[in-house]
Amino acid sequence: MILDPATVRSQFPALQRPVIFLDNPGGTQIARTSLDQIQRYLVEANANHGGAFATSQDSDCRVGNARSAMAEFLNASRPEEIVFGPNMTSLTFNISRALVRTFQPGDTLVVTRLDHDANISPWLLAAEDRGCHIRWVDFHAEDCTLDMEDLKTALEEKPRLVAVGYASNAVGTVNPVKEITRLAHAAGALVYIDAVQYAPHGPIDVTDLDCDFLVCSAYKFFGPHLGILYGRYDLLDRLPAYRVRPAPSDPPGKFETGTGNFEHYCGLLGALEYFQWLGETFEQGQSGKYGGRYTGRTLTFKKALSLVQSYEIGLSRALLENLLEVPGLQLYGITDEDRFDCRVPTFSFTVKGWTPRQVAERLASYNINLWNGNFYALAVTERLGLENSGGLVRVGATHYNTIEEVQKFGEALRTL
Repeated sequence: MILDPATVRSQFPALQRPVIFLDNPGGTQIARTSLDQIQRYLVEANANHGGAFATSQDSDCRVGNARSAMAEFLNASRPEEIVFGPNMTSLTFNISRALVRTFQPGDTLVVTRLDHDANISPWLLAAEDRGCHIRWVDFHAEDCTLDMEDLKTALEEKPRLVAVGYASNAVGTVNPVKEITRLAHAAGALVYIDAVQYAPHGPIDVTDLDCDFLVCSAYKFFGPHLGILYGRYDLLDRLPAYRVRPAPSDPPGKFETGTGNFEHYCGLLGALEYFQWLGETFEQGQSGKYGGRYTGRTLTFKKALSLVQSYEIGLSRALLENLLEVPGLQLYGITDEDRFDCRVPTFSFTVKGWTPRQVAERLASYNINLWNGNFYALAVTERLGLENSGGLVRVGATHYNTIEEVQKFGEALRTL
């Protein structure tokens, strides 16, 4: 069964407004179940951690439920492998500070020019602090795919860590992260995956990927502003943590500095409940897809994200068709429809005679939201030679968007 857009959209209060949200790579709209969980927490269980009284115990129980659900969403082996933080950037800086204490001067760290800077700068600064060497991996400018031969050459240097994105937030490319992890481990490197851009668009299985760390953000998959880190428990357990002395010494607590944003943890649970609803509501024809690899809620999550992937292929086709109809438009990234399994529905472009900001402003006048600039993917716009001219225009769909919205976007774009 394919997704019914009207039924899906009824779960998002913001979508009742006359606005077309194609700014999703920068943050999606929040699901009603997420809002409900936030409100219920603040009304029913608003207390600090570890108390002897009922609301504190209720608060701890709800936080535990959110952690367990996130572990199932990523197919982690245990809830203690899930660390919460204010955002992906802060979590990555936190873990990079812990990891750098285990590196030696002269060690090599690998980063890519296709990544968001939150998976680059923490490692640049860690290398600077420890006297490590940074090895950059390039991408092919013609289709914005990672240069795998360059990566293999970099791995010959026996790096300590490879930091790579699951999907590019700038141009939508999905990297072969399972293959990258296999190659990196064979070279003796840890793998740190930024899955922020990929999480709303496809199922993630950290056990199957065999990665060491993976980060994502709830506000990119229909929840509140919150970062989530998965880390292999043995690694988290032995890594040193920057923490206050009375704080827990075991993971995940030793990496969760200060009082947690408990209401947003519950909002994450609500976002995951939305995915559960999605998988249960539209599950027909999905039961044999995974061959018995998953059970329970994890299976439901995989069904939901597989449905999202299938639906979004159509959105990608519609976006591509409308973009190619605009004279003077330069599109960056994969444009071959037979390779749409290697991209998410995030497209970036420039238009001759218009700055990216001017394009965004024109579209905003039609109540169409999209982004312009470098989106913190500074290495991408520098590599493409666009940083000094305003960067890119970025349009990004998700499964609550419709073909009709894409057509209206195309009509507005053609007024340029």
